[in-house]
Amino acid sequence: VFDPRSVLQPVSLVWHLQRSRHKATSGHRGRMWAYTVGFTVLPHVGGFLGWFINRKEIPVWYEKLKKPSWCPSRKMFPVAWTVLYTGMGYASYLVWNELGGCSSKAIVPMGLYGAQLALNWAWPPFFFGARNLRMALIDILCLDALAIGTVCSWYRIHRTAALLLLPY
Repeated sequence: VFDPRSVLQPVSLVWHLQRSRHKATSGHRGRMWAYTVGFTVLPHVGGFLGWFINRKEIPVWYEKLKKPSWCPSRKMFPVAWTVLYTGMGYASYLVWNELGGCSSKAIVPMGLYGAQLALNWAWPPFFFGARNLRMALIDILCLDALAIGTVCSWYRIHRTAALLLLPY
């Protein structure tokens, strides 16, 4: 005796497997989108806080400093830092993703990035807040060394990520 359900059973199984795989993939895509946005936004947080805390010092103190003729207008800094922070953040996501997230392989490359980002965020309080030009200079020199180390480390992992850091 022929049972028509025996023909439909494999079709039903395939349909359920495809549907569950689609749900898992779309959930994974949703998380990856959140990681991409999170990593890209993160550098802006410290930049915004640095600006917010020191915003009153900029027109009062910074404008009175003797600056070279090639110094850009104060209005250019938010545009430049938005581009730089966005590139840095997205690049960090690319490296993190390439290394499989929070793995042992990510400790050094992401550690270098985190250290240079912390020094980046520390510079405005030294420069604008404390008006300590010596500490600001030491900070920026250490920051430069860490940024170069980050680019070198990232180049072996994800060339596009390293190239995104070059303008910085």
